Amino acid sequence: MKSSREDVVRRLSAPLATPTDLKPAKIGGSTVKSVGHISRLQRVTDNDVDYVQPQDMLAEVREDNKGLAARLREAHNVCEEHRDIATASLIEVWIDETERRTWFLFEAARQAESGKP
Repeated sequence: MKSSREDVVRRLSAPLATPTDLKPAKIGGSTVKSVGHISRLQRVTDNDVDYVQPQDMLAEVREDNKGLAARLREAHNVCEEHRDIATASLIEVWIDETERRTWFLFEAARQAESGKP
C-alpha cells in the first residue's frame, strides 16, 4: 500500500515540480524549504503499526482522502481569490481524482463487509 501512496504523491506533485510561472509568492505564500519543513506541514497522520486489518486500512485511507479533498478545496479557493487559474485547474483535477478514490474505498469496504465480491 505504501508504494501506491508514493506513486500517487509523485503523480500529483509532478505538475508542480516542473518549471512554470506559478510561484507560491504569487498568492502570498512561501516555498517549501526542506524535508523537515514538509514534515512540519504534514497533515496526514502516520500509521507505523506492524499490521492493520484490511477493513481498518480501507477506512483509514478513505478518511485520508476525504481530508485531502477538503484541503484541496481550500487551496482551490486561495487560487481563485488570487486569480491563479492555472493552479486552480490542476487542483480541480486532483479533487475529482480524490473523490473517485474516496468513493472506490467506500464501496470496497462496503462490499467487504457484506461478503460480496
